[in-house]
Amino acid sequence: MKEYSISWWNLENLFDVENSPNRADWLQKELKHELKGWNANILQTKIEQLKKIIEQMNSGKGPDILGVCEVENKQVLEKLVLNINLTDRNYEIAYHETQDQRGIDIAFIYDENILQVENQFSYFVLKRTATRDIVQVNFRTLKGNQLILIGNHWPSRKGGESHSEPYRIIAAETLAYWNKKIIEICGNDVAIIIAGDFNDEPYSRSIQEYALSIPLKKKVVYSRIPRFYNLMYKFLSQGIGSYYYNYFPSLFDQFWVSKGFITHNSAFSLARNDSGDLKVEVLMFEEMNSKGRYPDPIRFGRPSKKLNLKGFSDHYPIELNIEEK
Repeated sequence: MKEYSISWWNLENLFDVENSPNRADWLQKELKHELKGWNANILQTKIEQLKKIIEQMNSGKGPDILGVCEVENKQVLEKLVLNINLTDRNYEIAYHETQDQRGIDIAFIYDENILQVENQFSYFVLKRTATRDIVQVNFRTLKGNQLILIGNHWPSRKGGESHSEPYRIIAAETLAYWNKKIIEICGNDVAIIIAGDFNDEPYSRSIQEYALSIPLKKKVVYSRIPRFYNLMYKFLSQGIGSYYYNYFPSLFDQFWVSKGFITHNSAFSLARNDSGDLKVEVLMFEEMNSKGRYPDPIRFGRPSKKLNLKGFSDHYPIELNIEEK
């Protein structure tokens, strides 16, 4: 069995420098005040903080695939990758530029020594104002097996959960529609991993009723419509969150898998530890943890708002291990 470690992390506003030539005029105008003071030295400090965490993932070996969101452009992500110091890693980037109003995008960093990108697609989320696309990357392993990763960063809860919920439902319907199309093309046993910052909980309507992601294996396997198996429910009972707001833990960052991982009819299955538990974790690294009454992550912020040069991100990363036959 070959084991793969897959991580997801919201990097919290990994912007290029204040007056970057890589930024479109409309975005420069939009971010003018937000990026005041965001210079090359602060960007490099942010990158150094992020790379400290990435280098600890997968027991210090680094992830085989790392999905990220809140990245402004490919150039700034390339700077991060160049700073990652891991032996035997050959990281490449699958990046997608969107028309998000704040210019923050989704990407996958992957080890080209063990995975190749076959195709890359994006799904436009039809919202009144621009938001992040949903990004699909089709990988091929050295054994020749296809593994599909789909990255999400759904609309935020700005304006309140109920007010903004319809936008996340739109994103959920978009994802469910394309999941059905993937299965029609690739077959019922295709191996799909959904990763993302959904800005909703595993039990939210957008996720359960519209994206069709649930915690019931048999329902996923025997349902006539394509459903996902949500791997994050165990953390709800433990009071663990990937994001904290007003000190309440939220599991906005999640992994879901297609039924091929459950039936073992695909080339992949979910890895388990010696105790038989699924190898999926919220990575609450010690240096990220505020160590207060509530274990919220130490955010980096920016010069215009709560800058902390010893911070990292306002989200913890999550990690999933899978096995290939």
